[in-house]
Amino acid sequence: MNKVTPIPGFAPPAFVETARKEFEAFCKANPGLKYIDVVLADIIGILRGKRMPIAEAAKLFECGMQIPHSIYLMDANGEMTNPLGRGYGDGDPDGTAWPIPKTLSRVWDKDTSRAQMLMTLRDGNGTPDPAEPRAALERVLERFAPLKLTPVCALELEFYLIDRARDANGAPQPPLDPRSGRRESTASVYGIDDLDRYDAFLSALTAAAEMQGLPLSATSKEYAPGQFEANLHHQTDARSAADHAVFLKQIVKAAARHAGFESTFMAKPYVDLAGNGLHIHLSLIDEKGRNVFDNGTPEGSDLVRHAIAGLQTLMPESMALFAPNRNSYRRFQPDMFAPVNRRWGVNNRSAGLRIPVGPGEARRIEHRASGADANPYFALAAVLAGVHYGLTVKRDPGPPAEGNVSREPDNALPFTIDDALNRLEAAPSLISYLGEETIALYRETKRIETQRLRRIITTPEYSWYL
Repeated sequence: MNKVTPIPGFAPPAFVETARKEFEAFCKANPGLKYIDVVLADIIGILRGKRMPIAEAAKLFECGMQIPHSIYLMDANGEMTNPLGRGYGDGDPDGTAWPIPKTLSRVWDKDTSRAQMLMTLRDGNGTPDPAEPRAALERVLERFAPLKLTPVCALELEFYLIDRARDANGAPQPPLDPRSGRRESTASVYGIDDLDRYDAFLSALTAAAEMQGLPLSATSKEYAPGQFEANLHHQTDARSAADHAVFLKQIVKAAARHAGFESTFMAKPYVDLAGNGLHIHLSLIDEKGRNVFDNGTPEGSDLVRHAIAGLQTLMPESMALFAPNRNSYRRFQPDMFAPVNRRWGVNNRSAGLRIPVGPGEARRIEHRASGADANPYFALAAVLAGVHYGLTVKRDPGPPAEGNVSREPDNALPFTIDDALNRLEAAPSLISYLGEETIALYRETKRIETQRLRRIITTPEYSWYL
């Protein structure tokens, strides 16, 4: 590849050389590539970036890509929010984005001659942008090194397939059964026949995962018409686990289009049906690879109890990361498999913190508070912060929940976006892990987004009050 003169004072970080070697080998193995998408995941988790001819990609490893810092600070519509004067207020300056190793893949879609690669945005000193979600996760992970423990993580996402056409009020509709043509209306949880009927979508999803190198595990029919869940394999690199969740959303949307549907990870697209969750599975291994949560019992070791207590403590101030918008809080309802408290339990889905049954070496915590609309990096960062905090203070989480506790709301938890953002503003523990500037930029971006949504006059308002 031709050398490009780097910008003075902007030398590539050390990891870029690894990414360059991966890219050269990738191009040799995939000679038909025409374009590469160089992408960053914003505060919401949406991929943004640039598309360039593959022949011009060499410069990414020499002088990076110039792109505005405000790329992270968009609302759900992709509009600039200017939080704390970042954007319009400071002249919208560029930073330099650099390729991240082990994130290069082909892109599955109609045109398979395209690749993509995840980038990290740095300043002239090589410091990550304070609003970068992946960098916030990295900072939390660093706290585990002195403990000589490694988090092992897997994320699973629920989502709906929906009809491309909206109903008369503009709301989503369940899809038409591909076999009968009738609109879906039953929950049919874990239905194998449902998987057969949606084989075109599921086959496309599998093909997309294979092409993009995503470790897709089981896919199941969930508890509502057109609702599914996709699981990902556990990773010893938590950054990769979050990367996989971001790209899983990408391939679900592509596979849905391929099969004639749309898809949504909206937390609560239907008022009376189950919401979409982002469930985070987490264990810890020591230097010998032993799961320190396992002590031979279903409840797990003292360390898992300490971790649960830490998650309980940090959950109130973390809710704005787990439930990032006004719709997110519609998900927290009794008997809807979304937690309304900080209880923990063994093999109990009504609790927000669940220890699944299974072999001891797989003993883990399932954190069920996040909606599928949460940013995977921020959600996982908050969960890991809670776990680390618990291991440090070594509190007791109380007795495990028995029976259905989904009708016992916890008054310590915020159940509106406004309350959650207020709790985030005064979140000393979480701020100490993710960083004060990171939390402030996230909080203000979501606050501005919420204010913008409130300015919209809805159709029911006209119907009720005109």
